[in-house]
Amino acid sequence: MDNILIKVHESYRWVVAVCDADVFGRKLIDGKRVLDVSGAFFDGKAMSDEEAEVEIVRCVNEDATFNFVGKESVGLAKVMGIVKEEGVMYIDGVPVALVLM
Repeated sequence: MDNILIKVHESYRWVVAVCDADVFGRKLIDGKRVLDVSGAFFDGKAMSDEEAEVEIVRCVNEDATFNFVGKESVGLAKVMGIVKEEGVMYIDGVPVALVLM
């Protein structure tokens, strides 16, 4: 099942948006913290966990910056050793991690 969306914004330094398909389209609000996961920034290609892992590795090799949003996306980043639990914040109950490689 293709449950992770990935969009690579290629520029001087790649910025990679990785979010769970079921989180896309939501606006996460927690006090002063707001994350809009409904726009073009996160509207990426739907991939399985295995496909997403291959794409993330490709982007890591390009010295990318990552925005992970959602249980599956953040969980995959943890399994891959890119994110540690102490690097995860929660907005509206949804895990979020920002990574600079």
